[in-house]
Amino acid sequence: MRLSGGRRIAALVIAAALAAAGVLVAALGVPSFQASSFTASPSSAPAGEVAVAQGLGPIVLANATATGATPAATPEIVSFILRGRNLYNLESAVVAGRSPGMTVAEFAARYGQSTDTISALQAYLKKFGIATSVYPDNLDVTASGTAAEFNSALSVQQQQYKVPAVTAHNGQAAVPAQQVHGTTQTPYLPSSLGSSVLAILGLTNYAPFSADLTHTPKGVTPSNSTTPSTDYTGNLTPADFAKNYNLDPLYNNGITGQGQTIGIVTLAGFDPTTAYHFWNTVLAMTPKQQNRITVYNVDNGPGAPSEAAGSAESDLDVEQSGALAPGANVVVYQAPNSDAGYADAFFAAASQNLADSLSASWGESETLLQAAATTGGEAPAYAQAFDEAFLELAAQGQSTFVAAGDTGAYDAAGDLGTTNLSVDGPDDSPFVTSVGGTTLNGTISANVSGVTVKSTIGTQRTWGWDWLWPEYAKFGYSTEASFAAAVVAGGGGGYSSFEPVPLYQEILARQGVANSGSYSAVQYLTPTDYGTVDGLYLPTQWTFTASPAVQPGEATGRGLPDLAVDADPFTGYLLYDPLASPTLQGGWGGTSFGAPQLNGAAALVDQAAGHRVGLWNPAIYGFAMSASSPFTPLSAQGTSNDNLYYTGTPGQIFNPGSGLGYPDLAKLAEDFG
Repeated sequence: MRLSGGRRIAALVIAAALAAAGVLVAALGVPSFQASSFTASPSSAPAGEVAVAQGLGPIVLANATATGATPAATPEIVSFILRGRNLYNLESAVVAGRSPGMTVAEFAARYGQSTDTISALQAYLKKFGIATSVYPDNLDVTASGTAAEFNSALSVQQQQYKVPAVTAHNGQAAVPAQQVHGTTQTPYLPSSLGSSVLAILGLTNYAPFSADLTHTPKGVTPSNSTTPSTDYTGNLTPADFAKNYNLDPLYNNGITGQGQTIGIVTLAGFDPTTAYHFWNTVLAMTPKQQNRITVYNVDNGPGAPSEAAGSAESDLDVEQSGALAPGANVVVYQAPNSDAGYADAFFAAASQNLADSLSASWGESETLLQAAATTGGEAPAYAQAFDEAFLELAAQGQSTFVAAGDTGAYDAAGDLGTTNLSVDGPDDSPFVTSVGGTTLNGTISANVSGVTVKSTIGTQRTWGWDWLWPEYAKFGYSTEASFAAAVVAGGGGGYSSFEPVPLYQEILARQGVANSGSYSAVQYLTPTDYGTVDGLYLPTQWTFTASPAVQPGEATGRGLPDLAVDADPFTGYLLYDPLASPTLQGGWGGTSFGAPQLNGAAALVDQAAGHRVGLWNPAIYGFAMSASSPFTPLSAQGTSNDNLYYTGTPGQIFNPGSGLGYPDLAKLAEDFG
């Protein structure tokens, strides 16, 4: 396939502008892996040792109750994420759309840590009885030992803790109460080793991540059947996604993902028979689907499938991606829900280099990471650890899609319970494609405790449940304000507090097309009641305005998401979950669906192009500037197109809340070709 003239010119314009920007990249603040991300008071360091950032321990244990020392024999897996060498040059190339298509061995030789440093780290840990293994990319050393051994090696003392539940703003438990081990103390390594270690993850086994999966509100009775309806009842299938975003022309050309491999990163146990049942029995796909799935346990895996742990997320990721690319193989990287587990899963996917494209739908708010930073904890080293994995994936030509969250512009309301503007991570990385959410146009019909709720969405819009709030009485609420505060749902989007503007977004302004930092907003919810929360001065309540005026704004930082697809549960999908009752349920949505759906679509794009296309972002921002863009920007302004704060700006290509808009995937495949 060939680019049409307009799209080819736009792609070449952005490629040329970016390729010539070696010095410019530094001025724009592309994330650098060279500077030290953590320092400690020299007086606190043991002689000849330096502090190294640890993971979540300091913040999640700050309000926990210590119940005694961790038993000495407690087995632990701890990950030492190493600083890559010369990564700045690679970053510049990747954000400029020049992913080199390297092998893992080439990446390790050029950008991984030196073998001498790795051998020295292994020898040091071995002195304490700790066994190690090295990922082939030379960026991740996983260590297995006991709590006593790690205490001695890292000059810490681990404790047992009772961690209270994290309550979301709506009063529900966002993260359940847990009994864990961990330490609030700073780990240390000999100075000859510490400067080469970016972060030490796994000193706590706290499970922090939540899936970006959402159901229709309590009381709604969705359809649990694949039978089509003239109204949306939340029972769409992958075939509907293919129709809505124009994948059918690829299928008609015999493109089904043959020769491609889809990767899924998840933090809850997965049983392959679940996906096979969905494909063969629920969807009745032909030919019969079999022998396509391989499951890898990372860090001994997350355990057996569990409804409480979030296995529904694992199920839908494979169900959706595999149905959209029926000719592709699927590899599932399932890891414990911990800071080390999640990072290691991405490093495993990069080091194996089997998956041509990858998706994940687990995250946490950036505000939680900011709170961790105030305690000397995970940020920014933790964010940089993920960036290293994502950068390697991009350098090897692997496309990565991460869900943007389901709490609209207020992601922290879901995990810290605060009401400030916040985006999600790790989709904030400039080296992944962040996937936001929309509501499809048409008539939505729902039965709420015997009462019918109907609404007509004129055109596909950014997902935000402000369209639902006027029906507050039917949901049992006395005021719209109380319903709005309880039902804060929408596609994640806004601006990162950690990641600077990547060049592929900055180039929009430099080409005179749009400014990725300019936005329009409708403030239904105004943050109030500020106080100290985990060391940060944050709001904890909102005041409500039913019909807010549009207001302009300017922001810095990476804009999120990059694009958006249907995520509203009312225009959402069927999910087969053998642990639920009933096992087949409608009314499911969230950006959790969009990330694996685009992962499946990427397999078709790669097959059509004849090669891996790598990180989508530099290319799609170029395509979006053409006269024949494969995206429909959601630029309508006002309260009919918002993620509860960010709305569209007429004529603007990028809008926070929906990114570049929703894609025509057949056009996009042609452009990539």
